[in-house]
Amino acid sequence: MNSPNSNVCVYPTLQALTTAAAEHVIHQASLAINLRKKFTIALAGGSTPKNLYALLASPEYRTRLDWEKVEFFWGDERHVPPDHADSNYRMAHEAILGPLQIPETHIHRIQGELADAQEAANRYESLLRNRLASTDSAIPQLDLVLLGMGPDGHTASLFPGTDAVHESTRLVVAPWVEKFQTFRITMTPALINHAYQVTFLISGGEKAQVLREVKEGPYQPDALPSQVIKPLSGHLTWLLDQEAASNLSTQQSD
Repeated sequence: MNSPNSNVCVYPTLQALTTAAAEHVIHQASLAINLRKKFTIALAGGSTPKNLYALLASPEYRTRLDWEKVEFFWGDERHVPPDHADSNYRMAHEAILGPLQIPETHIHRIQGELADAQEAANRYESLLRNRLASTDSAIPQLDLVLLGMGPDGHTASLFPGTDAVHESTRLVVAPWVEKFQTFRITMTPALINHAYQVTFLISGGEKAQVLREVKEGPYQPDALPSQVIKPLSGHLTWLLDQEAASNLSTQQSD
C-alpha cells in the first residue's frame, strides 16, 4: 500500500497528533493560497477531526491563516438535516465554522436533509464542478481532503462491499450502507484521489489491527475501502497516534 508519494508520521499522544494536524493544515493552506490565492479543504467527521477543528479555531491558531481565502467542503455526510446530532456539517459548524465566523459563501455543505440521497449527491457533484472548475482536467482538484478511518477499514462513506469503492467517473454518490440501514452521501475515490493532498487522521488502539491490514496487507478494497485511497499525482499523508500505529511493522515518529 505504500507509494513514493506517501508518508507516515506517528505521534506519542492524541494531543500531539492534533497539534501536528493543525500545523499540517496551516502549511497546506499557506501553500495553496500562495499558489492559487485560495485554499479548498474537504472536512471529515469523527472525534479526531473534531479535536483538530477546535484547535484551529483556538486563539493560538485562528490568527495564523487568512480564513477569508478558505472554502470548506465535506468528504461525506449522513442522510440527515444539518441540525441533526449526527450531521458532519453540524459538528464542523460548532467546532470551527461558527467560532471563526466563516461566511456562508465559503461553506459548501452536502444537503443531507433532501429526501432522495442520490439527489443530494447529484447536487453536490454539480456544486463541486462549479466551484472547482478546472481547465486541466475533467475532475476538480481540492487542495486538501481530510479523512478518518473506521474500525472496519472504511473511509469517508466508502464502506466495505459497496459499489462506491470502485466508482471511477462520478464525483459524489449515495451508497446504501447495510450496516446502518441508511444512505450516506460521499465523495468517490475518483475525486479524492485527484486532490493535491490527502491526509488520514487516525487515533486509538481500536484502529491498530485494521490499520496494519490496510497498510501492510494484501490489496482487497472491497473489504478494506481505505486501500483505494491512492492519489494520482498528489501526496498522501498518514498522521497517527502511537496507539493506532502500534501494530505497524515500521513507523516514522515525529
